[in-house]
Amino acid sequence: MPPTPPPQPPKNPLTAAPAELKLDLREYGGPRQGRPQALDRRLFMQLLAFTGAGDWQPYAAALAAADLPAVLYADVNDPRGLGLVSWSEDPDFFVRRLRPFLSTGPFDRLAPKLEFSMLGRSYALGHEPDLEEMLLERPRRSVTNPAWPWAVWYPLRRRGAFSALPAEEAGPILREHGRIGHAFGQAGYAQDIRLACFGLDQQDSDFVIGLVGERLYPLSACVQAMRKTRQTAEFIERMGPFFVGKAVYQPAP
Repeated sequence: MPPTPPPQPPKNPLTAAPAELKLDLREYGGPRQGRPQALDRRLFMQLLAFTGAGDWQPYAAALAAADLPAVLYADVNDPRGLGLVSWSEDPDFFVRRLRPFLSTGPFDRLAPKLEFSMLGRSYALGHEPDLEEMLLERPRRSVTNPAWPWAVWYPLRRRGAFSALPAEEAGPILREHGRIGHAFGQAGYAQDIRLACFGLDQQDSDFVIGLVGERLYPLSACVQAMRKTRQTAEFIERMGPFFVGKAVYQPAP
């Protein structure tokens, strides 16, 4: 008698054909002990950029005093610029806690650079061995790691034609892209933070990408290597703007 195949996670309702659509909005990972992992939790992460700052230390001190889950970056391309990455599982955090904080000193004296505002949510690909770790812990650990102070953040949008590709063609394209990210991560050059952005920003982006690492050059080299893939060359409609910064304040991991 042939062995019974292990249960498979249901089709992702966000990529299913309209006739097959069933609204199960949980994230799915790889099977554990023969059962698929499912989790209705995800991490929202936001980047806000400002200009008009002199010394960054008062802003770092204000963040530390408020005990906010946030990282402060000195903007490499703006000598008076700062970037702020914050995160929460509950998006109410950005309205009820972060917004009032930014409306008081010293951040209320800064001018926002809205073209760099980015908001995304962590998501699963369906094969993660530890779903909760990938969705909730890894992004936080990456941005708060003091050994990885450099960061490049950018949004991107794919061409609509990519969504129409059959799975047997889209899969190798995505794997080619993923192998580059994996190679940079395994070598310790760059850690990526992948966030879905559909409907969450003014530019109608599909994703927000954060690259963090010990040095800036490997992050640039990772973006360069990605440009050679078929996904970027044929199916990316827009990338950027790029925010480049170095962490000057990180909370404890």
